[in-house]
Amino acid sequence: MNRLAILIVALLVNVKAFTKAAEPTINPRDLTITWEVVDNNYQNKQQALTAITITNHSKATFPSNGWKLYFNSSRNFIADATSGNARVEQLNGDLYSFTPNTKFTEIKPGESGRIEFICESIVVNFTDAIENPYLVWDAEPAKGYALGDFVVKSFNPTYPGLITPDVLFNQNKTIEDIPYNKLVKVFPTPVSYQETGGNFTLTPAVDVTYEPEYNGEANSLFADLTKLFGKPVTGKGTASKGILIAKDASLGAEAYKLSVTPNKVTITASTPVGIFYGIQSFKTLIPPSAWTKPASSIQVPCVEVTDQPRFGHRAVMLDVARNFQNKAEVMKLIDGMALYKLNTLHLHLTDDEGWRIEIPSLPELNAIGSKRGHTLDSKTHLPPSHGSGPDFSNTAGTGFYTKADYIEILKYATDRHINVIPEIEAPGHARAAIKAMDARYERMLAAGDKAGAEKYLLRDLNDKSQYRSVQYWNDNVIDVSIPSTYAFMETVTNDLVALYKQAGAPLETIHFGGDEVPAGVWEKSPSWLTLKASHPELKEARDVWYYFYGRLNDMLKKRGLALSGWEEVGLLKTSVDGQSTYVPNPAFANEGMRMDVWNNVLGDGQEDLAYKLANGGYKVVLTCVTNLYFDMANYKSFDEPGYYWGAYLGIDKFFSFIPFDYFKNADVDKSGQPINRAIFTGKQRLTDYGKSNILGLQGALWAETVKSGERMEYMIFPKLLALAERAWAKDPEWANEKNPVKSKELYQDDWNHFMNVLGKRELPRLNYYSGGFDFRLPKPGVINQGGQYVANIQYPGLTIRYTTNGKEPDAKSKIYTGPVDASGVVKFRAFDNKGRGGNVAEAGFESTKPAL
Repeated sequence: MNRLAILIVALLVNVKAFTKAAEPTINPRDLTITWEVVDNNYQNKQQALTAITITNHSKATFPSNGWKLYFNSSRNFIADATSGNARVEQLNGDLYSFTPNTKFTEIKPGESGRIEFICESIVVNFTDAIENPYLVWDAEPAKGYALGDFVVKSFNPTYPGLITPDVLFNQNKTIEDIPYNKLVKVFPTPVSYQETGGNFTLTPAVDVTYEPEYNGEANSLFADLTKLFGKPVTGKGTASKGILIAKDASLGAEAYKLSVTPNKVTITASTPVGIFYGIQSFKTLIPPSAWTKPASSIQVPCVEVTDQPRFGHRAVMLDVARNFQNKAEVMKLIDGMALYKLNTLHLHLTDDEGWRIEIPSLPELNAIGSKRGHTLDSKTHLPPSHGSGPDFSNTAGTGFYTKADYIEILKYATDRHINVIPEIEAPGHARAAIKAMDARYERMLAAGDKAGAEKYLLRDLNDKSQYRSVQYWNDNVIDVSIPSTYAFMETVTNDLVALYKQAGAPLETIHFGGDEVPAGVWEKSPSWLTLKASHPELKEARDVWYYFYGRLNDMLKKRGLALSGWEEVGLLKTSVDGQSTYVPNPAFANEGMRMDVWNNVLGDGQEDLAYKLANGGYKVVLTCVTNLYFDMANYKSFDEPGYYWGAYLGIDKFFSFIPFDYFKNADVDKSGQPINRAIFTGKQRLTDYGKSNILGLQGALWAETVKSGERMEYMIFPKLLALAERAWAKDPEWANEKNPVKSKELYQDDWNHFMNVLGKRELPRLNYYSGGFDFRLPKPGVINQGGQYVANIQYPGLTIRYTTNGKEPDAKSKIYTGPVDASGVVKFRAFDNKGRGGNVAEAGFESTKPAL
């Protein structure tokens, strides 16, 4: 080797050594981050000064630059951090980054660094914190690294309307304890119910007689009895006391009769679904203790029940796009819905943050749209959202239902007489689909198939329109003026129809979303200008909206399907006195479209929107945010998860909902403050014709804050039972009583009974039914009376335990039976019959530990 070559080799070795030495040696897992609120009324404004503290647990120094921290947040921030050592930047959607500047100093082993920044709104609960920060080195910008622990530090809020233990105590003290034997033992409340005395003795040897058309329903009963007794129950028993399942053609489609005498149980109906509901009532009649462990026999009280539902559409909307729920969790939800006679599962399968159903004709929808992880361009997967982190290991962020999975869900639901409505969001909330079809375009273009590449594109590649959605996306709206959009919609529809056909499941409608399309879309799309030239009726870019849904409606009608959508689908944008407003679109009013109406936020001006659409001829499903959103926080407290932009929704909001006059029981605004009833002046009331267009009720769980099956169950249960009561039971007297004093008295009686049924019968059952549900347990109310702490609870039947040593109460802590001395730290906590505990109420009314 000559001298020059030796010199070059030496230089290369030195360069490599220098480069290696310059690379960070710290393990990101050795960094932990704590988020906290510093000042929740910063500069005397409705904004919060917050901070993250980065602690270095490694043996290496964390550098002062050469990195970024990425994180998700539902809140917006002022760009310059107040500590002056970093910048907060919004990237797209809810993804942000911290970039250090020259004032940020390195963090030595065992030490910490801090970044303070301003949130544009105050912090109310722990879900307002940033989510799952991760590290990206400047030298490796396409790779994200998970960090160590991320801690949300609790704080003591002081904002107006804070719900403290003393407030809860005063709310709870109106609830009376009703003896167990005085409770109605079928749920939801039947139209007619009478206890006749005595019991039917149910054993594994029970003989069941049924007509062949009810074979499926009988088998479902056998399966439940097998679980109850811990041994196979076939219905071909020898016991003289039997069960008769028979036809009664005089009953309505979903009606049933249930008769229990000491010698026989008789369930009659005109249809299999009616029989199924009779069986569900029989199951709720069984004492809840029977579900805790196998028994040799069960005593079932004798009753006479005649029953039918108030509304034909009794639904739950589950968002699996923002955060995914696996097949087993969906089927468990179906079990809970079926027990309480809900009959529709609306699956929100697609959104900006995920595409969750396999469409065999378009594999990129799942290859790209079902995965979330760090990315600079969304070409191979979507970016992190809602704290899903830098890689695919987060099962809430990444996942989808295969064709086989979805068929299994459909069959499972169909066996329980639940229809599954698929929702494919369009044209907004569609980033996952757009990026997936971009990837398909690139793949086929590289293969030389330009025409094939363009077949399913969802955007005009030359569109220069600028917009920002409510969730901060700037590239999430399908261009509805290009032909390939309709080819995409037809292909997705055809594959969905084929899935339902293969599953043998009913498909009456496909939901095509339609909400929250921001201003500015399509305005600079060449395709829009081309379409406008050939369609003179389209004057403005917003007019293409009606063109889009008209074409989708025609496509579905050819397949014998109805079009469902959120309320915007049925609205026409117009002006009144120069002010922009919406009215029901007469062009679609008689097309059989179904509108899920969520927007009745109190004080925002659209309180009567559902009634306007129903009065205007649209079939309406009430999905009102004021009363029927599972994802809204129960109340204003740091330890309660959920959003609150639309309302605070405890179980009382579901129970007190009056479908035909939801103005009547509106008592607080979206901030939880007493309502100014002047907001209802001039609002449309529901006409008798409008009432005929109300299909039913739907509880909705949007999943931005729902990262697990346990959290899903916490948010849905037991509110689902109040939804079921309002959707199934007849119109209560208090809803129609014109005397406000009398109405309040009737309501309180009804509420007391419901709380007792919940705490003493249904929650103990749900602890074991279908493997057990992780329903929310309320925090005890606590008040200081004469130097002693007195506690109570919302659901009679739960057990309150307490500690005086500063530790959190557990299932072995002392049971509260009466006033406790107020000296020292006293903590109270409610427990159910399975030993699960709820949030802790600390005497002195300090902030409690959040259920993270």
